[in-house]
Amino acid sequence: MKKKTSVQTDVDTGSILRDEYDFSKGVRGKHFRAMASGYTVTIRNSDGTSVVKEVMPTDRTVVLSSDVWEYFPNSDAVNSALRSLISLIPAKRHTSKKNPTDQKGK
Repeated sequence: MKKKTSVQTDVDTGSILRDEYDFSKGVRGKHFRAMASGYTVTIRNSDGTSVVKEVMPTDRTVVLSSDVWEYFPNSDAVNSALRSLISLIPAKRHTSKKNPTDQKGK
């Protein structure tokens, strides 16, 4: 007979954690800088070969600091807050993409 384990559901995230998982010594943001600068993933295939992929954050990737993450734990929370701020910004202005040094004499 298999031992039945109890399962806890985190109310905030809806994720399921089993009793045997222990994150009491976990450190939030431990790999923040390394992940932001890119990382390597090795994929090992069943035939013995492996593929190494370099992963770099895209231009649209946003990495939150741990103190900010406490208030905005998911994309919906961040997007909601930013939409609130957008409504406070004056109408979007069209800016010139010229080099600022080109406009010194004007």
